[in-house]
Amino acid sequence: MADSKRVYVENYGCTSNRHDLEIMLGLLNQAGHRIVENPSDADVLIINTCAVKEATQNRMLHRIISMPKKPLIISGCLPKIDLKAIEHVAPDYHAVLDPQSITRITSIVDQANRSKGNIQCFSDKPPIKTALPKIRLNPLIEVIQIAEGCLGYCSYCCTRFARGSLHSFPKETIVRQATGAIAEGVKEVWLTAQDTGAYGKDVGTNLVDLLQDIVQIDGDFRIRLGMMNPNFAMTTTDSLCQIFESEKIFKFLHIPVQSGSNRVLKDMKRQYQAEEFIGLIKILRSNIPNLTLSTDIIVGYPTETNDDFQSTLNLVDRTRPDVTNISKYGPRPKTLSADLDPLSKEIVSERSKVITTICSRISLERNQQMIGKNQLVVIAEATRKKKPVGRTNNYKRVILKEDAKIGTKTWVLISKAHQRYLEGNVTNPQST
Repeated sequence: MADSKRVYVENYGCTSNRHDLEIMLGLLNQAGHRIVENPSDADVLIINTCAVKEATQNRMLHRIISMPKKPLIISGCLPKIDLKAIEHVAPDYHAVLDPQSITRITSIVDQANRSKGNIQCFSDKPPIKTALPKIRLNPLIEVIQIAEGCLGYCSYCCTRFARGSLHSFPKETIVRQATGAIAEGVKEVWLTAQDTGAYGKDVGTNLVDLLQDIVQIDGDFRIRLGMMNPNFAMTTTDSLCQIFESEKIFKFLHIPVQSGSNRVLKDMKRQYQAEEFIGLIKILRSNIPNLTLSTDIIVGYPTETNDDFQSTLNLVDRTRPDVTNISKYGPRPKTLSADLDPLSKEIVSERSKVITTICSRISLERNQQMIGKNQLVVIAEATRKKKPVGRTNNYKRVILKEDAKIGTKTWVLISKAHQRYLEGNVTNPQST
C-alpha cells in the first residue's frame, strides 16, 4: 500500500461538483489518506474548480496562484475548459483531472512527490458515479448525481465541454444509493445533473420513473430535484405534476429560461420559445400549490437589443420567479457566441441593475406571502452564528429564532420575510 498522505481540499461550483468531491473524499479515505483542514498541514492540495463564468474562472485562477507551494491537483470543470490558463498561472501543477476521471484521484495522490508532475487525466466517459464510495459533506444531505452531461448545444455554454454529452447512471444504482443514505438517517436527497429533465433519454427510462421509485423508499426524507431545462420539462408536464403530489418531494423547481426574447433564445440555441416557458410555469403553478420557482437569466447576450431586454422584463413580470439567478453575459472559451461582438459594458451593467432590482422585489413579495403560515421544517444545517436553519415544504430557507437540534423536525410560524430567506418561531417545543 502507498504511504498515507495528508490531503487538503477546496470545492467550488454546482451540486454536481459537490457530488464529485464527496466521491473523491470517499476514495481517498478508502485508500488510507487523511483529510486535513489547513493547507499548511497537508502533503497534497486539491482544488475542485468551477469555470461556468469568466468571473468564476478568474477567481479559481487567483486561488490557484495563492495556494502553498505543494503538489497541487486541479479537478472540476476548469481543466477541460481552459487548460492553457492553468498552465499559465501554475506551470508546475502536479495533476489535472476532469469530472469523468475522478476515480484516478487516489493514484494521483499516491504519485505526489514521486513524479515530475503535470499529469493529465481526461476521459470521454464517466464511471458509474452512483456505485462509488463517498463521504457526505453534510451527514443529513445525500447528493446523488443522476447523470453526467447534457443533450444541449447552447451557444454560450462551456460546461458541456467539461461534462460531455448525456450519460445517465443506472436507475438501480441511484435507488440503491438513496436507500442506503436514508437508512443512515439523511433527511434530504438532492438529485442533481446538468439537466435532470434529460435523465434516461439515452438509456430508455425517464426522470418521473426514477422519482416514483425513490418516493417509495421507506423513511422520513424529502427530495430536492435539481435544474431541468424547459424543453424537457414541457415533454413531461402532466406526469411531473402528478409525482409532485408526493409529500416526499420539495415543491421546488429550477427551470432556467435565460431570456424572454424568442430571437435571442434562437441565437442562444435554446430549444423552446418564451411563450412555451410562460405556459409551462402557468401549468406547474396551477397544479403544484405553493411552488417555489427558480430560474436563470443571462443579461447582455451579444445580439440582445433594448426590445429583447424588455421582452425579458415582461416574462419576469408574467412568471414572477421566487429566485432569479442573473448573470452578465461573458464569452467563454470554445463557445459559438465567443466570436460575436459584445455589447458595451455600460449597457450590460445598466440592464443588469434594472432586472436585479425588479427580481429582488418579486423575490421579497413572494416570500412575504409565507408570513403567518405554519410550516413543518427539517433542521439540516445552521448559520455561521449557529442559528438553526430549516426548509419549508417548498424549499424556502427559514432561520429559526429559537434553538432546535440539527436533524429534527419542528413546526415553525413564519414571522418575517427577506429577499433570500425567512425567519420563524418554533411553535411546538416537542420536536420530532
